[in-house]
Amino acid sequence: MTAVVELAGVTRTFGAVTALDDVSLTVGEGQLVGLLGPNGAGKTTLLSLVSGLRRADSGTVRLFGGDPRDASSRIALGTTPQETGLPPTLTVGEVVDLVAKHYPAPMARGEVLARFGLEDLLARQTGGLSGGQKRRLAVALALVGRPRLVLLDEPTTGLDVEARHILWQALRDYHADGATVLLTSHYLEEIEALAQRVVVIGGGRVLADDSLASVLGLVALRRVVLSLPPGADVDLARLPGAYSAQQGLDGRWTVLASDADRLVRALVVDDVPFHDLELRGASLEEAFLTLTSEKEAVR
Repeated sequence: MTAVVELAGVTRTFGAVTALDDVSLTVGEGQLVGLLGPNGAGKTTLLSLVSGLRRADSGTVRLFGGDPRDASSRIALGTTPQETGLPPTLTVGEVVDLVAKHYPAPMARGEVLARFGLEDLLARQTGGLSGGQKRRLAVALALVGRPRLVLLDEPTTGLDVEARHILWQALRDYHADGATVLLTSHYLEEIEALAQRVVVIGGGRVLADDSLASVLGLVALRRVVLSLPPGADVDLARLPGAYSAQQGLDGRWTVLASDADRLVRALVVDDVPFHDLELRGASLEEAFLTLTSEKEAVR
């Protein structure tokens, strides 16, 4: 598989803060990779290095085999940062046409607007768009030039559920056409819905890098979901095998268990009056929180 993005031993600091600490990462052609991490983890810094906006303090960054600071390396790159400025007096159609003129074989205006559900906004000035509409347009503009690689930093921030799903489908379709996509997101369900490969970043380091299923498997936690009768005096989090316990809005309890078998045995031996017990795998959110908390414990 041809490498589109390569980082080798990359470190980047801002004063006393180390944003990236000896990070190595390769993204192959045609992959859809999700970068997951808390605020300050280093995700945006990583994208800025790949797009040539910043220089690494040490290590090497390659984009399509070249230096990302060279314009020739970025010709097949499309990117949407967390915040994108749009000329407020130009219409949506005019902005799409303006961007399209910078590329030799751009996507047709109608196709761009249709992919992102923007057809009805063709004649509206961008200054009159809502925050969510501006965000959809910003992501759409990243695809106008038919880039081989798309970098998306928090692409669905500010979108409602319907708009988010429209954007997800647009990205799936574009990836299916053969493009490589590297995105960051605070929405864990977004990574689950889109990414074939998950890279978990915390404290400037790569904590996990594998398929979604494998990342979930790195955490030995299982979810034990059960119901207790009203007034039951049981501290589920203190039972053997339990990691944490939380009651949901529906009244049912979710216990994260490092040893689900041991926990269930304890429920039976202690005569806990539970019912409707379900055993599930950990969610990506639970795996992510466990990985990052373990990292903080080591630091």
